[in-house]
Amino acid sequence: MPEAAKRAVGGAAPSTGPVLGRGLQILGAFDAARPAMTLSEIARHTGIPVSTVHRLLGALMDWGALERADDGTYRIGLRLWEIGSLAPRSQALRDRALPFLEDLCQVSRENVQLAVREGTELVFVERIAGTGAVPVLTRVGGRFALTSTGVGLVLLAHAPPEVQEDVLGGAVEALTPFTVTDPARLRAMLADTRTRGFAVSDRQVTDDALSVAAPVHDRSGQVVAAVSLVVHAGSVPAQQLATPVRTTARAISRALGAP
Repeated sequence: MPEAAKRAVGGAAPSTGPVLGRGLQILGAFDAARPAMTLSEIARHTGIPVSTVHRLLGALMDWGALERADDGTYRIGLRLWEIGSLAPRSQALRDRALPFLEDLCQVSRENVQLAVREGTELVFVERIAGTGAVPVLTRVGGRFALTSTGVGLVLLAHAPPEVQEDVLGGAVEALTPFTVTDPARLRAMLADTRTRGFAVSDRQVTDDALSVAAPVHDRSGQVVAAVSLVVHAGSVPAQQLATPVRTTARAISRALGAP
C-alpha cells in the first residue's frame, strides 16, 4: 500500500485535502485478502459514510482506478495498475533482472522471486513459477514481513540498524511451527546471512517450502533487492541452491552497474 494511502487509512487526511485523502482511503482498503468489495464493505472498512463512498467510487471509476464487476463488487482498475508499473525503482530493476530470473527458472524449474524493501516490509516485484514448483503465497505487488522469507531475511540483514530494531522489537507472526520468532535467533540468522552472502528460510512461510536468497547490489554497492529460489522442502540441500542463486544475484547486480 502506498505510504499516502497508509496515512489516510490511519485516519489523518493528507495535506492535499480531504477529498483526495478519502479517495486514497478507498484504494488503500483493497488488498490481497479483499480484492473485491461491495459499496457497504468499502464504507465499513474505511469508516467513510456510504453516500460519500458512492460519490467517490464514481469519480474513481471514471478515471479508471476502480472497476465494477457484474456482481456489483468493486475492484482495482487496470489504469491504476498501469501507473503503478511505472514506478522507477521496480520497473528498472525488473527490466534488468528479468533475463537472469528467467534463466534461473528455466534451469531449476522452480519458483524464482525478486523483492525490494519498503519500510519494514518487502514488496515482490517479480515471480516466475517453474514447472511443478511448490505452491507459494507470494504474488507480484504483494507485501510480506521481512522476518520469514529468504528475500526478507536478506533485505533485513542489509537494512539500516533502525529498521532492524523496529522489526525485531515488534511481534513476529508465526506462519508455521518452523517460523523463527525469537529476536535473538533472528539476529543470529541475519549475521549469518551477511557472512555467508545468502539466507535460508526453511519451512518458515509454508511447511513444504525451502527458500534460498541472495542480495542484489547497485552501482554504489548498496543492497537494493534480493533474489530467491523456492523449492520443495527436503528436495535439495540449501547449500546446493546457494551457488546458482548467488550467481544470478551477481549477474543482476552487474546489470545495475555494480562492480
